Amino acid sequence: MFSKILFWVVRVLTLLLIVASLLPELPSGQWFIKLWEFPRLQLTLAIAVTLLLLILHAWLKRPRKEHAVLLVLLLATGGWQAFHILPFTPVWPKEVPTADARTLEDQATFKVMTANVDYKNDRYAEAVDLIRREDPDLLLLIEVDDEWKQGLAPLSEAYEYRIGEVRGEGLGIMLWSRFPMREQEVAHLVSERRPSIFATLDIPDLGLVRYTGIHPVPPGLKDRIAHNDETTERRDSRVRDAEVMLVARHVQQNPDNRWIVTGDFNDVAWSDTNQLFSELSDLKDPRRGRGLLSTYHTAYPFWRYPIDHMFVSDGFQLVDLNRVKLQGSDHFAITTTLTAARKDHTAPEASRQAHQKAEELIEEGAEDASEHGVSN
Repeated sequence: MFSKILFWVVRVLTLLLIVASLLPELPSGQWFIKLWEFPRLQLTLAIAVTLLLLILHAWLKRPRKEHAVLLVLLLATGGWQAFHILPFTPVWPKEVPTADARTLEDQATFKVMTANVDYKNDRYAEAVDLIRREDPDLLLLIEVDDEWKQGLAPLSEAYEYRIGEVRGEGLGIMLWSRFPMREQEVAHLVSERRPSIFATLDIPDLGLVRYTGIHPVPPGLKDRIAHNDETTERRDSRVRDAEVMLVARHVQQNPDNRWIVTGDFNDVAWSDTNQLFSELSDLKDPRRGRGLLSTYHTAYPFWRYPIDHMFVSDGFQLVDLNRVKLQGSDHFAITTTLTAARKDHTAPEASRQAHQKAEELIEEGAEDASEHGVSN
């Protein structure tokens, strides 16, 4: 009896794991499909447990043909998940080169910090203390409302140059900089509710660097809005994906510049959208070849995903990449220390299919924003 129940458990788990692994490959922006891109690490662990149960059953009842079929299916599914995860582990080559000691002797460095403070969080003094300890030169603050603006006021003297939009409901975003801004703009790329920051920074010993900070809408966000005589409670991924593609297009149009793009992307590092963003913009992810650095959710270690990102163009070397605890927030902050490297001025060469896919995502995002009455 035990062996029969065990084998049915293995069969059911195998089927569910295959379905969960294949769902994100469907050409759909529905939140309940796209969200399955997030738990690839957790699904890999579930596959490993199911494999152990399969081996246990084969040992108890002797191996037979069905065991072999299930084994192949589980190994293939686990391999598919590993294909997405392994680039963000130390076994993979690094995309952003590490600065060596000789380089650091001759060149200046600067530090960038990206922090989603969580607008429901009221531990302002502890956030101020953390930022003072980390001492970033560039500080992107996400979900900044009026209370957070006041709570962070003690830091204002340290950052002469500031741009952003203070808004409630987790929609605010601010960039604080020690470097002069030659150009600056707050843009609403797809949704009038979602500001993004564009700035050109004059960094000593490096020159002009273009910077973008974003916080697109997360798929699955509860949002009761009338739509075609219906009421939708959760947003899909189309507006998010469109915003990311528009940033990639912006980078593509200015390939001669050094670029830094940071923010809470509300999307995992290995997602199809982020991979398409990298291909179109030719920006690099410092996580690749180093580690996941999962940033959300701070309270649930097992259910934690890398959704706060930093992408850089060539022309930079990495000195340090770290995750720091921001008390009271549901996100860890990301800190990145960079120094200059030789800049390749070659324009990105994305495939025709990549450009076509980006155009489709932009059109779908604009349609979704218009249907929900939040179009810019």
